[in-house]
Amino acid sequence: MELSPLIIKWLTFLLRWGHVFFAITWIGNSFLFNYLDNKLKKNLENKEVEAEGILQHSGYYYKLTRFHGAPKQVPKNLIIFKWQSYLTFITGILLLIIIYYTNAKILMLDSRVNINITPLLGIGISIFSIIGSWLIYDLICKSKLINYKIIFTIILLIVGTAISFGLTKVYGARFAFLSVGIILGCVMFFNVFFVIIPNGKNITSSALNKTKLDLNLSIQAKTRSVHNNVMTLLVIFTMLSGHASFVWINKYNWLILSILAVIFGFIRYYFNWKNKKESN
Repeated sequence: MELSPLIIKWLTFLLRWGHVFFAITWIGNSFLFNYLDNKLKKNLENKEVEAEGILQHSGYYYKLTRFHGAPKQVPKNLIIFKWQSYLTFITGILLLIIIYYTNAKILMLDSRVNINITPLLGIGISIFSIIGSWLIYDLICKSKLINYKIIFTIILLIVGTAISFGLTKVYGARFAFLSVGIILGCVMFFNVFFVIIPNGKNITSSALNKTKLDLNLSIQAKTRSVHNNVMTLLVIFTMLSGHASFVWINKYNWLILSILAVIFGFIRYYFNWKNKKESN
């Protein structure tokens, strides 16, 4: 039985609403925890406590403590933020399928760009670009390049620019621009799903079972969390780019995107660095 156009419109609208809502909560968590990691004042007196501070919100005061490793007692119902990321990804993928993949010939392809790309091939390239980009990024993160921040950043920028340029030779300008945001958003989710959450569970398991903590798991999870934090502004911009045709319609849209990546990345880096400097 076919769904009526009105029902489809409602489902699409609710998916859009849910995607935005879950993304807001995910981004909020990312900004808050990265802020706290950098802003909390270092504790030089207590060996168990690394940093601490006090927040005030709506008339209440909250004491925050960041431990060296795990505290002596870890509750079994430990709060781990993951569903915001999961639901953002799920609703985003559903929107990608319902809106773009089912209307690939109209919304994804442009015969003026490449007449040889069929809708099915266009969908395949889109899926491949998402998975391939993650594999390249993950491989670079697991290499020794991760220890050289400037070189690491430049290589990722070059790879990202090449992918962006390649997408402009496959899709219409609007979807090519949006595809970069889709790729980055998926990379952020894969960071959570494949690294941050599994490492967090292993760290928690070590604390509950009183076994030795693998510090590398913590460092890897925190590194990927910072990467997500730095990517956030660019992802938001590309996701909203449909309302700014003057940006993506430009033939140098891939170059504009690369420049924006540098600007937005530097903004996040600056605020993280500034907070860390102020907290000594």
